[in-house]
Amino acid sequence: MWIPDWLSHYKKEQLSGDMIAGIIVAVVLVPQAMAYGMLAGLPAETALYSSVLPLILYAAFGSSRTLAVGPVGLMSLMTGATLLELPVSEPKEIIAAAHTLALLTGLILLSMRLAKLGSIINFLSHPVISGFVSASAIIITISQLKHLFGLDIPRGLPTYETVTLLSKEISHLNIATSIIGLSSLFILYGFKQPLSRALEQASYGELSQQIISKAGPLVAVSISTLAVYYLNLSNQQQVAIIGHIPAGLPSLILPNIEPSLLKGLLPNAIMIALIGYLESVSIAKSMASQKRQKINSNKELVGLGFANMASAISSGYPVAGGFGRSMVNFTSGANTPFASVISALLVAISLACLTPLFFFLPKAALAAIIIIAVIALIDTHTLKHAWAYDRADATSMLVTFVTVLLVNVESGIFAGTIMSIGLYLHRSSQPHIAIVGQLGDSEQYRNIERFKVQTEPNILALRVDENLYFANTNYLEDTIMQLVADNKKIDHVVLICHSISFIDSSALESLDVILYHLQKAGIQLHLAEVKGPVMDKLKTTAFIKKIGADNIFISTHLAIQHLKQ
Repeated sequence: MWIPDWLSHYKKEQLSGDMIAGIIVAVVLVPQAMAYGMLAGLPAETALYSSVLPLILYAAFGSSRTLAVGPVGLMSLMTGATLLELPVSEPKEIIAAAHTLALLTGLILLSMRLAKLGSIINFLSHPVISGFVSASAIIITISQLKHLFGLDIPRGLPTYETVTLLSKEISHLNIATSIIGLSSLFILYGFKQPLSRALEQASYGELSQQIISKAGPLVAVSISTLAVYYLNLSNQQQVAIIGHIPAGLPSLILPNIEPSLLKGLLPNAIMIALIGYLESVSIAKSMASQKRQKINSNKELVGLGFANMASAISSGYPVAGGFGRSMVNFTSGANTPFASVISALLVAISLACLTPLFFFLPKAALAAIIIIAVIALIDTHTLKHAWAYDRADATSMLVTFVTVLLVNVESGIFAGTIMSIGLYLHRSSQPHIAIVGQLGDSEQYRNIERFKVQTEPNILALRVDENLYFANTNYLEDTIMQLVADNKKIDHVVLICHSISFIDSSALESLDVILYHLQKAGIQLHLAEVKGPVMDKLKTTAFIKKIGADNIFISTHLAIQHLKQ
């Protein structure tokens, strides 16, 4: 029987931390999950169903000890946008499509594991990720303002149209709803900032600080629900409420797998799977590094894949690791994934026994929970740092940000990724090539523009600081030929290769051309400090015979000393 590694090595002293963290996360998860369900345009119970079985499956197969999986803002936003694109309007069909979307997301993640694509996370640069997350946070915040103020604005509009309608309709806001929404924001902010600082200054224990400061969502939900119930605000002031939530645990189902539905959902499912994986692994790695733990990217694909499939068959929608809940789990003392199992059991108890308490829960309070959760994701620090250090990276971040904000999430990520790849190709197509000379009497050779070095008039020693491939071969060839054309005294060119780890077939052809032209001009080409793997490949080609084994040196110093003699 298969048993998770953490469970087979579980210790009694870990239980208290897991119990406390599991309880605190559950307190945060229940109202937050319902809020994210509203963001996805789905009933509250669908989000709660996504917070039971997926947590248990991730605990069994994931590699992170503290990642809290469940409904999250970005996945909910993308799920809602995906469902709006479908040619269906019946609520039951929309909910069924959400289950199918979770199934596809899980299958895509597991397929990525079979293809060993865990390293795909490395293809998105940090500025692109930051731009995407920041813009998504703004979109989510704007989308919740209609619930916060009780305005009737259609879902699925572009952000700029939503802002325009908000500015026109704000004069017709629902006063009671607005009071509830703004009061909830005030409570949530008070628990998150001033109260946390006050508890710290009052020398409360760390555990007490965590429990009290993380109770903000529960307090906001409780106060607003009691206000709606006792003041009859849903009938007298038309305050929008959650309404009836079916009691009981989620039923196990077989999601709809009609080919037409699968075809319509697949493109967005791929993007949701990638973004969910990216978000989850980034969060997991940041927490694991603080405890000197290791995250297995491929194992994360398995854990998240099974979690999404579990969500699909238990009437849920796509899930991922959430930043806010994961940090709550981490800082509350979670030691193992058993904390998530405890959270799942508490959510299940809430579904079985407490759903009548949520009937009068106002949507304005849930909107406030979403806004407070995502507004912290707006990242201005990265933009300032990138702009000061590398304008190209800052530009890719801005392109991603603006495209996500004005078009959609998928287009923004695509634009940012393409720009990142384009910037890499541009930079590597013009590699840094330094003319080097001997540093004093040492065996070290450095850039003549940075150090006071000695050079030989008839020897040109060049260091190429990049792998050689099809995009930069012409640049290397043009640089060498221009340098020898400008200096008629040169008899030898030494190409220093210690920064070259790969030479593709195009670059090999270019080296052949360089060798041919130099020999025609009476100049000999030499190689120095060629890495072992590169040399192994060169030995299988005719290039070695053309240049001559005697013209390949183990070090730059040996090459220069040999040529001086």
